[in-house]
Amino acid sequence: MSFLVLDSIKKSFGPTQVVKDFHMAIEKGEFISFLGPSGCGKTTILRMIAGFETPSDGTITINGRNQSGLKTSQRNIGMVFQAYALFPNMNVFDNVAFGLKVAGMAKAEIATRVTEMLKLIGLEHLAERYPYQMSGGQQQRVALARALAPKPQVLLLDEPLSALDAKIRVSLREEIRQIQRQLGITTVFVTHDQEEALSISDRIVVMNAGRADQIGTPSDIYNRPATRFVASFVGTLNIIDAVVADPAANTIRIGENVITLREPIAALKAGDKVSVALRPEAGSLSESAKGDTALTGTVVSSHFLGSVVRTKFEVGGNQISFDMFNAPDKVLPQPGETVTLRFAAGDLLLIRD
Repeated sequence: MSFLVLDSIKKSFGPTQVVKDFHMAIEKGEFISFLGPSGCGKTTILRMIAGFETPSDGTITINGRNQSGLKTSQRNIGMVFQAYALFPNMNVFDNVAFGLKVAGMAKAEIATRVTEMLKLIGLEHLAERYPYQMSGGQQQRVALARALAPKPQVLLLDEPLSALDAKIRVSLREEIRQIQRQLGITTVFVTHDQEEALSISDRIVVMNAGRADQIGTPSDIYNRPATRFVASFVGTLNIIDAVVADPAANTIRIGENVITLREPIAALKAGDKVSVALRPEAGSLSESAKGDTALTGTVVSSHFLGSVVRTKFEVGGNQISFDMFNAPDKVLPQPGETVTLRFAAGDLLLIRD
């Protein structure tokens, strides 16, 4: 049986339904990220797991126990917020020890556990400091240690990195993932940052208007988006308008280019409009326009982005971007120039709404 189960969860605030019939089973020790724009329902789901909100319908089960009617303090859950929420009048040691004192743990045990947690986050030398004497990254590490000190069965992270500088965000998310693996704790992470979700998750839930558009591994989400929303929200993606050429042959037409899809389209008919997706990094320039996995069009612009050069070209009314690795002697395609982009058949995906 799965460790954390959300079964047919719904949540409404007045007439507005913010979570719509959500179901997911999470295994013990999994790191799950809820990814989506503001207002998609991801934080509401987190708050229902924590007990801050009550589902309008459905049940939440943790380790076989129905959480209905249980207060937050009865759920043995650790939580880290975006705003750190450290006690300003307590030093690091006392902040981490707070939950242990509330639980009635003996003083000697508290000292041992707090020391373990501070070593885990690499801040044992700052035990006597107060929050105002620490950087944002250090404060968030303390908040993480405080959440983990009582040995919770589930760790909930509500956009814990969004208030930090970019470099600190990257290093801290790697630390969080390392600690999570070391402890084997079931973790639910909420973020609007796709790079965060892709880099540290076992599975990702892409939320859209209160529903899960797709649940899958980072690779599945990135390489095989299930809906137009997922395709457009995760990563940079060309969404290309096309027309079915021959359903039996799985061919579509983009401008004057006839392309063969891997995915069968026999249920469609010739002339039907479809959308396909192609990542900018999937293609490369080719001298030959022959074959059914090539697009020929006219360059619109080229932009230097540091490690890559991104070029846009027009094909059949679509502006398609592709990336080339930068090199000192790289000759950039010029506006008005005709180019051919070649790609693997599996890189062109049929997008379903």
